[in-house]
Amino acid sequence: MGQWRSPDGLLVEAIILDDRPLLRVSHQVNGRTYLRGYCATVSELAVHGVDLAELVEDSSLDHL
Repeated sequence: MGQWRSPDGLLVEAIILDDRPLLRVSHQVNGRTYLRGYCATVSELAVHGVDLAELVEDSSLDHL
C-alpha cells in the first residue's frame, strides 16, 4: 500500500481494514502520531484538512 505526507505533518496511508480499502489520516506532532480518521474516498480527505496538491509519496518503490 502507499503512504503520502504533507509538509505540515499529515500522513495519508492506503490500508485494508475489515476487508475494506480505506485511507487512514494521521497527524505527526512532536514525534507523536495522532489518528484523525478514516476515509472511504479521496474526496473525503478534505474533511480532515488534507490538500491533495501538497501530498508527496513517502514509500519506496521497491515493489515495482
